[in-house]
This record gives sequence, structure tokens and C-alpha cells, in this order.
Amino acid sequence: MARIIAGVGSSHVPAIGAALDNGKTEEPYWKRVFSGFEKSQEWMRETRPDVAIIVYNDHASAFSVEMIPTFALGCAAEFPPADEGWGPRPVPVVQGYPALASHIAQSVILDEFDLTICNKMEVDHGMTVPMNLLFGKVDKNSHWPCPVIPLAVNVVMYPPPTGHRCYMLGRAIRKAVQSYPEDLRVVIFGTGGLSHQISGPRAGLINSKWDKNFLDNLSKDPQKLAKIPHIDYMREAGAEGIEMVMWLIMRGALDDKVDEVYRFYTVPASNTAVGHIILENRKRGVKTATKHKRAAVRAKVDRIRG
Repeated sequence: MARIIAGVGSSHVPAIGAALDNGKTEEPYWKRVFSGFEKSQEWMRETRPDVAIIVYNDHASAFSVEMIPTFALGCAAEFPPADEGWGPRPVPVVQGYPALASHIAQSVILDEFDLTICNKMEVDHGMTVPMNLLFGKVDKNSHWPCPVIPLAVNVVMYPPPTGHRCYMLGRAIRKAVQSYPEDLRVVIFGTGGLSHQISGPRAGLINSKWDKNFLDNLSKDPQKLAKIPHIDYMREAGAEGIEMVMWLIMRGALDDKVDEVYRFYTVPASNTAVGHIILENRKRGVKTATKHKRAAVRAKVDRIRG
């Protein structure tokens, strides 16, 4: 069966993408940010997932105030980078995994979560920046290392989903993946945050104490995080801090007991906090696929990538 082996939490600050695209990664201000993901890229190369599910929020690229899905699952074969006002980012087209995505949609909807199914969708920095941070810089004429299933969450217009709803959706996604009859190793991303506010009298707000406590409880007590009301995110983490509920989808998709592999936190980066964590499910004697079987799976993944 398919299985989720690990979860990744990462901020998706748009200026990080701009720094990468414009060759500023070695500048002192940005070097400390990118150096914090070097171990993560090494971990990703060693882990080599077959598929990534990336939970992110759209920034008026695929959706607008005219159409606001709470949860939108990308089931297309590919997802082009969006033009966010200054042209699409110079990154490859994201290859999807329609068979698994459609399976997840069916399973989750029958578990009474209402998803919007997207068979055509552009993706913006909310997704591609975390991909760069974990996979490294990839030439736009090349391919990302694995197919991706995007899950867009509304955290822009009120009302966003609650942390509990997100956590339970993650559990439903885990159930869906585990019922997929193919030997796939899946990594799920939760993106956005951490504390930040981009406008108003509190613009530039960063609450490091809140952020670090949130990271601590991702592994220790995620149920506590699932109970945090919207108003607490607004008060403690800023207007855009609500993005942190997307990390709870990632955490809900993991086992109850996880191991924290790596953590990175720095402030500021474009007046926001940058947070990152890698959590692995504890190995419970899962039978390792034969080399031949794994090779067959990788060959199929490579065909999907084109």
C-alpha cells in the first residue's frame, strides 16, 4: 500500500523565491535563511519520496474573491507556475499525480470532507517556494524530483477552517493514502506562517515565543494546537499567522508518535518569521519493498514526470 512516511513544515515567504531567482542566496541577509535548509535538502535527497502532497494557500492566483474554496485539491496532470504580477517564477511546471489525487478526493469526500476538485490550476509562491527550499533550485526546463498533489486552503478570506478541521482532514488524507493499492512513499508538506502581519498598525509583528511553542507541540501535543481558536492566532501571531493551521493538516496526516528529525527557525526574512520542521513517522516493522519493486515504482514516477 501507499504510506505517508514524513511531514515537512515550512514558511513560504515570497521574498525567499525572489532572492533565489535573482541570485541573492549568498548575500549575508539571505545566506542564513538558505543555509538553514541545507540539511533538509540532504534529507530529501536521501528520502527520495515518490509523491509529495503540498498543503498551501493561494494568493489570488488560481482563485479570487469571486470564488473561494475552503479546500481545493489539484487532480490535474500538471500545474503551471502562476504569473503573480511580475511574470511566472522561473521554475519547472509541477507534475501532478492524478490517480492518487483522485483516489484521495473520493476517499476524503466520502468521509464527509467537502473538497473542490481542480482539474486545471496554476500554483504560486505558496507552493513553489517550499519546493525550492526542500528540493533546491531546479532549472525551469528540467523537472521537480517527484510529482506533487497540491491542496490549497483558504486562509485569506474569513472564515478560514479551524485548526481542528484541518487536523481531522489530515487524518482523512492519511486514511486515503493508506488505502491506495500501490507501493508509494509519500511526504506531506504544511506551509505558510509562522507569525507575521503584512499590513496595518502591527505590520512586521513577529512572536518568536509563540512560534517556538507551536513547533514544540507539533510533535509533542498536536491535539493542543488543534484547539487554538482563530482569535488567538490573530492576537498572538498576526493577521497572516492563521496560515499555521495548514501545518495541522500535515501533522494530522502523520502517526500519533513521530520523531523530530530537524528544525530551523530564523527572524526576520522580509519582516516575517521563517519556520521549518521535519517529522518522520516511527518505523514499525514495515516490510521493505524489494529493489525490483521499488525500481518499478520509480520508473512509473519518472514517466509521470515526463
